[in-house]
Amino acid sequence: MNDLVLRLQAITRTYQSDAAPLTVLNGASLDLQRGEIVALVAPSGSGKSTLLHSAGLLERPDGGEVFIEGQPAGSLSDDARTKLRLKNIGFVYQFHHLLPEFTALENIAIPQMVAGVPEAQANERALSLLDKFGLAARATHLPGKLSGGEKQRVAIARALANRPALLLADEPTGNLDVATSNLVFDELLRVVRSENAAALIATHNPDLAARMDRQIHLQDGALTQLA
Repeated sequence: MNDLVLRLQAITRTYQSDAAPLTVLNGASLDLQRGEIVALVAPSGSGKSTLLHSAGLLERPDGGEVFIEGQPAGSLSDDARTKLRLKNIGFVYQFHHLLPEFTALENIAIPQMVAGVPEAQANERALSLLDKFGLAARATHLPGKLSGGEKQRVAIARALANRPALLLADEPTGNLDVATSNLVFDELLRVVRSENAAALIATHNPDLAARMDRQIHLQDGALTQLA
């Protein structure tokens, strides 16, 4: 098995505007290994969302290459990129974006069924993930009956449902109070490690960043390793 899950090779991205072109990524490069949890530390407006979208194949960079488990994605069709993303990548955002009309279990099972997993198997995996996050008793609850921390744990479980090699998270606890944020983040780290996934997690919180394996800083469009 290839332990290199994500390689960003000299990624560039420039947006056109009426005033002047805005370059947000300028030769950004990164290697991320299986089982490694890395903090992406970046101020607002620095391009972290663009970086995560490029890494997650949601956006095509202007230059450079994105490799997912050794496969270059730049020349792939949109359909092929979608299939690669569905199979290999999970996303967690600051807001949970759960489907309000479906239970916690169903929110985790649905992405698996979209990927072709039989319903019974998808439900079994969903319940296992809920149990890992201490939410087995909440499996039949709709999102409206869950607390903010519970909703975000369900969202993280959903992102891990298809056993992605790579988890990308953009301020995953940024919408929670400090105590709940610490609890959810502890569980995120524990479960991601148990799943042996690689994770790139954007955060403004230095305490959370310090608990990851290493920290990288996005500044002036480039990535640097923090000491």
